[in-house]
Amino acid sequence: MTNLPPKAVVKRAVRSFATFTRVTKRKTKLSPPPLLPLTKTTPDIVFLTPDPNRLLFRFFVPGREDVGPGNSRAGTVIERIMALDDAQVQSAIAEIDEQFPQVRDAVWRSAGEHADLVSPRIDGFADLDSDRQRLIGAAFTHQFAVEGASVCNPSMVLAPGQAANSSDGTHGTALFVMSVRGVGEGHQSSIGFRSGSIDLTGRVSLDPSNGTVQAGVHRPGVHHRRAFRRLVEDLGSDAENAAFVVDPLGPRFDNTILEAQLTVLAAQASTRKGTAETIAHAHAVADSSYGVHFAASTDMSERVLWPRIAIEHQGMEDARFVRFTEDDGSVVYYATYTAFDGRSIAMQLIETTDFADFLMTPLTGLAATGKGLALFPRRIGGRYYALTRADRETNSLASSEDLTCWDSSTPLQAPIETWEILQLGNCGSPIETSAGWLVLTHGVGAMRTYAIGAILLDLHDPSVVIGRTQEPLIRPRPGHGGGYVPNVVYSCGGMLHGDRLVIPYGVNDQSIAIASFSVADVLTRLTLT
Repeated sequence: MTNLPPKAVVKRAVRSFATFTRVTKRKTKLSPPPLLPLTKTTPDIVFLTPDPNRLLFRFFVPGREDVGPGNSRAGTVIERIMALDDAQVQSAIAEIDEQFPQVRDAVWRSAGEHADLVSPRIDGFADLDSDRQRLIGAAFTHQFAVEGASVCNPSMVLAPGQAANSSDGTHGTALFVMSVRGVGEGHQSSIGFRSGSIDLTGRVSLDPSNGTVQAGVHRPGVHHRRAFRRLVEDLGSDAENAAFVVDPLGPRFDNTILEAQLTVLAAQASTRKGTAETIAHAHAVADSSYGVHFAASTDMSERVLWPRIAIEHQGMEDARFVRFTEDDGSVVYYATYTAFDGRSIAMQLIETTDFADFLMTPLTGLAATGKGLALFPRRIGGRYYALTRADRETNSLASSEDLTCWDSSTPLQAPIETWEILQLGNCGSPIETSAGWLVLTHGVGAMRTYAIGAILLDLHDPSVVIGRTQEPLIRPRPGHGGGYVPNVVYSCGGMLHGDRLVIPYGVNDQSIAIASFSVADVLTRLTLT
C-alpha cells in the first residue's frame, strides 16, 4: 500500500481514472458517457420485470403442498387412477397434450421422472401400460412460475473465460453473468441467471432469455473438513467422536469417504458413547452439501438453482456472486446466499467455475449468522475476507483461513446518516480499485426506505475505512414506492468495466434496473474519514 495519506490516494485514483477515460475515448471515439446516478427526478432504467411464463416442472404430492400442514394423499390419488378404464386414461392423456402443446415433451419427461418416484407405492407398476404410467406421473407434477411474483436482488460478475478488464476486441465490450432472485407462489425463492454485455460507456445489453426453465440434475456434494466437524458438534455430537470421524479426512471429502469412516465408528460402538447420535448428525450435515449440474447446451437463462434441502424449503435468497482470483491466477466463482425454511435461516456457499456445475455447502461461525455475507474477490495476507452484518445493524469485517468458518467480525461502519438510521448492510462483494476496496452499501431509513451508498476500504488493511458517502448514490423515486416490497432499492453486487461502475439493483423487490456511474465521480463523492 502506498504511504500517501488517504486524501492523496483518492485524488490520485481520480486522476488515473480520468486519464484512462480520456485515452479510451481517443481509441474508440466514444461520446462522453452520461452519469446515471438515480436522483429524485431520474427514472429507473428497468431491464427486467417478472415473467410469469418462466415455468418449472416440479414434483407435487397432493396433501403436502408448500404452504400449510397436511398429510399425503398419494395413496388415494393412485387408487383413483388405477380405477379408471383405458378410455378414460387415454382421454386424460389427450387433454394434457392439448393443454400444453408447446412444452409437451418437457411435460412427459418430467411426468416420467415423477412416476418413477411414485412407483414404489404401486405393486406391478412396471406391468402397467405406458399411458397409465404417464398419467400417474402427471398427477404428481405441477408447474411453478419461478418469477410469478417478482424478480429482484441481482448480482453481476464478469463471465467465465475473460480476463479482468478484458473486452471482445470490437467495442470494448465485457460479457457478464447476472444472478437474480425469482419469487413465486408462497414467496418461495430461487436463484436464476441472465447474461449480457457492457460497453465502455456503461451501456448494458441483456441477452434474450429462453422461455424454458430447468432445475438441473442433483448430484452428491463435497464437504469441507473444518466446517463439517464444527457443524456436527453444534448438533450435539460427542466432540471425540466428531474428531474421530472427520480429522483423518482430507480438507475436502465426499460421501463415499465419509460413509467409510462412519462404518469404522459404528464398529466401535461398544467402546464409544453416542456413536448412533454422531452418525445421525453426520448424515444431517452431509445432506446440507449437494451439487447441481446443467448440460452445457442449456442457455444461461434456463438454469435455476431450486431449493433441494430442508433449510432451503422456503427459498434460496439474495446470492452475492464474486469472481474470485486464487493466488496462482486461477478463477473460481463463489456466492453466499441465505437459505430459508420458513422459520430459520442459514448461510450457504455456492462454488462454480462455469455456471453449469455448482456445489453448495454450509457456512458456520458467528460472523456467518444472519444475512448478507459478501466475500472479497481475493485473499488478503493469505486469508479470506468477507463483509458481514451478523448483528443485523452494522457493516463489519470478518476473515477466515478456510472460506467456510467465520468466527468473529470487527465493526467497520455504524449508521450515522438519516437514510441509514435503522440499519446498514452491504450490497455485494467489494470491488477492487486503485484507490481501495469500493463497497456498495445499503441503508434503511424512516418508513423502511432502502437506499444504496458506498464506502472505501484500504486495499491491504480492509479494516481501515478511507471514506463514505453522506448521500445515497441510488434511492427510490418519490411517488413510485409501490411494488412487492415498497420503497426498496437493493443490490447483491455490481461490477467494474473500465471507468464504469455498473450496479444492477432490485426496484421495490419487483423488477431489476441497472445504473452506471463513473468511478472517478463516485470517489469524489466520498467524505474522507
